[in-house]
Parts: sequence; C-alpha cells; structure tokens
Amino acid sequence: MLGILQHCNLPFNRILRIFAVQFLAMEKETISNILPERQSKPKWLRVKLPTGKKYTELRGLVDKYKLNTICTSGSCPNMGECWGEGTATFMILGNICTRSCGFCGVKTGRPETVDWDEPEKVARSIKIMNIKHAVLTSVDRDDLKDMGSIMWAETVNAVRRMNPETTLETLIPDFQGIERHIDRIINVAPEVVSHNIETVRRLTREVRIQAKYDRSMGVLKYLKQQGQRRTKSGIMLGLGETRAEIIETLHDLRENDVDVVTIGQYLQPSKKHLPVKRFINPDEFDEYKEIGLDLGFRHVESSALVRSSYKAQKHIN
Repeated sequence: MLGILQHCNLPFNRILRIFAVQFLAMEKETISNILPERQSKPKWLRVKLPTGKKYTELRGLVDKYKLNTICTSGSCPNMGECWGEGTATFMILGNICTRSCGFCGVKTGRPETVDWDEPEKVARSIKIMNIKHAVLTSVDRDDLKDMGSIMWAETVNAVRRMNPETTLETLIPDFQGIERHIDRIINVAPEVVSHNIETVRRLTREVRIQAKYDRSMGVLKYLKQQGQRRTKSGIMLGLGETRAEIIETLHDLRENDVDVVTIGQYLQPSKKHLPVKRFINPDEFDEYKEIGLDLGFRHVESSALVRSSYKAQKHIN
C-alpha cells in the first residue's frame, strides 16, 4: 500500500476509501461462497404495517399505561386488523413456561411467583383499551399444584366484573388432562374455550415435547362433554407434515366435537427453534378450509398469517 501511495496523486482519504471498498467486496464474495444466501419469505407472508385510527389509539394506550398484550410482545402480523375490530390477546401467569416446545418463542425455565394482582391488571387493561372481545392465554405452569387453573378462573371473573359487555375466549394449556383443573375453566363459562393441537400426531413428540396428541384431543372432548358451548383448536403447517396427516388431524378434531379450527403457517422464532420445512401455498390453505367446512366445523380460518386468535370475535357464534 505504501508503494502505491508514493506513486499516486490521489488524496490519502480517497485511496483509503478505494481500498476499503475493494476489501469489503472480497470479504462479501468469500462469505457468499461459504454460506448460502438465506431464502426470502414468499410474497404472501409479507405483512403491511398496521394502520388506522382505532389501531393508533390503542397503540397509544398500550404504550402510555405499559399494558401487556401478547399482540405486541409476540409481534402478531394481524395486530392492526384485530385491534381495529376491538379484539386483543392477553397472557397470564407470567412469561416463563415450564415446557420447551420446539416451535414456541416463550422462554423456558423456572417461572416467577404467581402475581395475584394479575386478574385485576388484565381486567383494567381490557377496560382502558375498550376491548369488545378478549382472548386470554397463558404459559404452562406444571410447577403449580393447580397448574394455574385457579388464576385462570380468577382472571375470567375479574374481567367479567369490570367489563360485563366484553366476550371472552380462553386459550388454555392441557393442564396435563386433569379434569378438576379443566372444570375451573368450564365453571366460569367463557364464550369460547380453545386448546391448540398445534401439529399432526407423528410430529407431536418433536414439536410439543411434553405434550401428547391424544391427551389434547381428550381435553377438547371433555370440554364439550361438560357443556362448553364453543370449542376451538389450531394447527401450524410447514413442520414436515403431509397432506394426509393434516386431513387426518382435521377429522380427529371434528370427531372430538371441536367447533372452530385455525390453520396457519409456522414461522421459526429463532435459529434455536425448529426450522421451517416448507412454506405452504395459499391454494393449499384454501383447500384445507374447504375440507374443514365440509367436515362440519362452524368456522375455519386458514391462511398463511392466521394465528389462534385471528377473527376470534366471530367464533362466539
């Protein structure tokens, strides 16, 4: 480099820039030869930024009062649409889960002590945001004797007291299939009780390590047997399941009297999570919707960006 400088009339700063550009180009070429370029998501998975007066108002309230919604913490692609319709999702029992599902972005570990003020906090958030239909969900709390079911019931009751016009969906864990815990949910009578099967039978052990396919089906069946008016479940696609397995899962859900099913694309939360095996084509989602409706589901939400609480306000009917 010094030799070049001695025989060059260009300013020193200009020469440095030339060398820097050449070096970066060489480095980029070397890296591209070692690491394949990351595949871009298909165009149907690109999300528009949420807009609209209702969304802007709610976003301002969430930020002002530091309200905790899974919509914001989970960066839900449908947040603008749902908030515009007066729907939001709230997670209870902390943000650390006792299970380590390969698809889920929630932290795994030893959860914190139960916050018994949480029911009032959630109810107040729903009131401040003027939510018409609230979805409640939670981490798994296998560390607790009641597995969090008492807190679930207390939260539903608190929301009812403070927001008597708000309808509710409870997206519950499996409570290890223990009926007395599930009964606490049934007894407070949310309009919809949801429990996600998440994937097909063959992949359950890999995708939902501590869960069991038949146990989850049993929870859904028990809810209906005990008089729950609307039950609901969800499936993620793109984890390596086959078309036949998806249809089999839809049949299993319907045979257990599930009313509503949501079907969406699995997206990898981080490199540590299960990889996406395939991006499902929109036409395939349309086909599964038609199959679901033909099987007798009251509602089938099926497209790439569908999540458990998508269009949840419709599912009470």
